[in-house]
Amino acid sequence: MTQAAIKAAAEANALFVSGMFHPTPDDDLPGVGTLVLLSPAEPGFWAHVTASAEFRDGMKDPLDRWSRRVIGRLAHDFGGAALFPFGGPPYAPFYDWALRSGRAWASPVSLLVHETMGLFASYRGALAIPERLDLPRAPQPERPCDACPQPCRTACPVKALARTGYDVAACHGFLDQAAGKDCLSLGCNVRRACPASIAYGRLPEQSEWHMRQFHR
Repeated sequence: MTQAAIKAAAEANALFVSGMFHPTPDDDLPGVGTLVLLSPAEPGFWAHVTASAEFRDGMKDPLDRWSRRVIGRLAHDFGGAALFPFGGPPYAPFYDWALRSGRAWASPVSLLVHETMGLFASYRGALAIPERLDLPRAPQPERPCDACPQPCRTACPVKALARTGYDVAACHGFLDQAAGKDCLSLGCNVRRACPASIAYGRLPEQSEWHMRQFHR
């Protein structure tokens, strides 16, 4: 098994390897040599996943069910286990895992910011592989925010997002108003303001779908 083989298998399913690390005993992942984080590969992910059986059968949680099927199969193929950020409690600590990967950081508004996805950082699941795989040898990237004017800090109309955390009630309250239609139909204005997010290529219809799942 190689990092290249996992990368190719992920890409065949419109996913990409968004981070890897070697767990330690403190992670409580016995028997796991490498944890491989998987995220939507844009552009192309949304067209791929919405053509799946899960999005056509009319049942709830199509994206989570697709993730379980696809990532579960990948984990089986590589002799490991599939872990997911949903289905709890308890919930797997994907935020912390993303930080451990060295490819994502805490942003000025507390959300994760990823070197490729920006503030659209999301993780569909992870492969817990028994082997201790070689990690990427590329130079450690710098946090995108460090050379950025950080428009995310002032992008939220109700200041629901800040370094100290996320005011969920304020966000929902704004989305209930006519003024919140833009965030509801195009996606969170804070995430869209991030220059790294703009380069990621996520479609507005995907953001709208996620926002409506959040605000239902």
